[in-house]
Amino acid sequence: MAESSAAVTAPQRNDTREAVLFGGVYGAVLASSMVAALTQYGHASRGSRRYDAAWLLVTAFASALAHGYAHYIADRAPHRRGDTLRALAAEWPLITAVLPTVLILAGAGWGWWPPNGVEYAAFTLNIVLLFVLGVVTARWSRRPWTAAVAVGAADALLGVVVVVANANIK
Repeated sequence: MAESSAAVTAPQRNDTREAVLFGGVYGAVLASSMVAALTQYGHASRGSRRYDAAWLLVTAFASALAHGYAHYIADRAPHRRGDTLRALAAEWPLITAVLPTVLILAGAGWGWWPPNGVEYAAFTLNIVLLFVLGVVTARWSRRPWTAAVAVGAADALLGVVVVVANANIK
């Protein structure tokens, strides 16, 4: 069956809500995983927390660039000028989702709070972020509150898995 040329050449439009959920969940899980990996050996000095914050930021940008580029090259449709930058810019939710964790780590590095044990605050923040993202996006989809809370709990479970894995690996 032949497809119309309008359907074939129409650019795919990413849904912003879907991008926020995907990028937010990916970013929060990435942040938790990086905090778990970077604090594996118990380094809790101010300098190590600044280092952890910098590495989390670098990893988030690298992940966003890789994901945006993968979307760009996977789309086999003809591209217009600027499509590459638009594909990369669409990854802003991932970067935004790691910024609170970067702030927690950097704040510990700058002496705003003690650097020892700050990973637990980061884990808690990311679990709450995952829960809120799940609830909000489920409500955007007009799901009832019970279903929205269940989706939020399932998203939060991703963060709990990282925390449990971190505890077991240590």
